[in-house]
Amino acid sequence: MEKVNIQGVPETMLQTLFARAAHSQKQEHKFYDGKAIEIVKQLDYDFSKAEKDAAMSSGVIARTILLDRMVGSFLEENPNATVVNIACGLDTRVYRLDNGQVRWYNLDLPEVINIRRRFLDEQGRISMIAKSAMDESWVAEIEDPTGKVLVVIEGLVMYLTETDVRKILSIICRRFEHAEIIMETMNPFIMRHMKEKSIEASKARFTWGLKNGKELERLAPELTWIKDVSLVEGMKELYPVYQVLGRIRPVRNISNKLVILRKQAGSNSI
Repeated sequence: MEKVNIQGVPETMLQTLFARAAHSQKQEHKFYDGKAIEIVKQLDYDFSKAEKDAAMSSGVIARTILLDRMVGSFLEENPNATVVNIACGLDTRVYRLDNGQVRWYNLDLPEVINIRRRFLDEQGRISMIAKSAMDESWVAEIEDPTGKVLVVIEGLVMYLTETDVRKILSIICRRFEHAEIIMETMNPFIMRHMKEKSIEASKARFTWGLKNGKELERLAPELTWIKDVSLVEGMKELYPVYQVLGRIRPVRNISNKLVILRKQAGSNSI
């Protein structure tokens, strides 16, 4: 068994890993994350709070359903794309979606990548970068893309500041002439009032949110806002009641969103 000593925002990767593994073992699972199951079995870690945190778990599953679909669609249209997975943690999406051509970079803090390397051997076409997303030098490790570029920023910006987010977007825009970004955002009301027991236990805190993804154009004028996708769309596939709740605008608006942004739009889109 592998013991992991990590706290704060990086520790949240263990909560989301557990949520995906637990869901994958249900008979009615919407996706199957075999890698997550394998890693959880190897970990010497107390997952009891994550096991009881239904709010966190449901959000992770809804987000995974939607992101798998969105990234999968992008790769179908752009099979030789480059994907940069910022704040990857122990995310294993590439193993569910790998088409044998995509160039996939998993980027996170050195202490996180050190843990990731204990469970996943990634080099060559699928590789890791051990740097902060706010360290401008990470872009030097990205090979010049032969196809389109997709940047995924999942479960990160709600723990940052607006200045941090502006810097990350600026780095992306300077490195790539053409890129699409999928960024998960949190509503300010939820950021201030929602408590997720497993996240609180890790001493991580929500610190930033925005009501509408279009606000990101103010932080990065080079980007064009395409649309927001509410996590309610993923919740509909888990709980039938959301077919009704999802029609209520405040419910849709207050949920986390996957914001799609584009720099210099090409002919294909997500």
